[in-house]
Amino acid sequence: MRLQSVIRAIYPPQCVACDAQTEDDFGLCAACWTETQFIGGLVCDKCGTPLPGEDSGEIVQCDDCMTIARPWDKGRSVLVYSGVGRRLVLGLKHGDRTDLAPTAARWMAHKFVNIPLLDPIIIPVPLHWVRLVRRRYNQSALLAQELGKVMNIAVCTDALLRPKKTNPLEGHSREARFAELTGAIMANPKRVDQIAGKTVILVDDVMTSGATLAASTEAAKGAGATNVSIVTLARVVKDA
Repeated sequence: MRLQSVIRAIYPPQCVACDAQTEDDFGLCAACWTETQFIGGLVCDKCGTPLPGEDSGEIVQCDDCMTIARPWDKGRSVLVYSGVGRRLVLGLKHGDRTDLAPTAARWMAHKFVNIPLLDPIIIPVPLHWVRLVRRRYNQSALLAQELGKVMNIAVCTDALLRPKKTNPLEGHSREARFAELTGAIMANPKRVDQIAGKTVILVDDVMTSGATLAASTEAAKGAGATNVSIVTLARVVKDA
């Protein structure tokens, strides 16, 4: 305990979004908490985007999910992808902020409090090996591993593979994103037995159009997954 006190004195807890000191490790300071748009209340059951109105427990869907085929069963997200939420995602994805993963996983785990999970396994959205070498880690796999620890659920980080190197999707239309992902993701033949008959929790850092998550879901269901729920740290929201 004495050593921990010394370490705390030298390295006091800091906000994960800025340098301000906090009471606990891996949390947000009061200012960043106020500026962070956590998604709660009434949300689309398919993609997790926030919706106007009160949450009465009724299952509802947003306009996009009523017009776009979503192969997964349920979808949830923690943050709106803007402001602090966007900064956290970009830090994890491109800024070597791997220390954000435990905090993000705890937030993501809360999204499954009222969702029944039968024989679940957690699987991350895969990266192509070229991008993995360049980035040195798959941020979705880090989130999946930490989520597995929090929820005490098995994780298979290589259940899905990305044999096709796709072009960056930023700035592309929804149609172009879906076209680019055609045939880009497949189930790992060595891991099919870990997917078949399972409820899959598919993990990614951010959802934009849903093209990557759709391709990953189709690969998982093609390998025999009975149910797929998606969870992302952040969600791009219109007019946010």
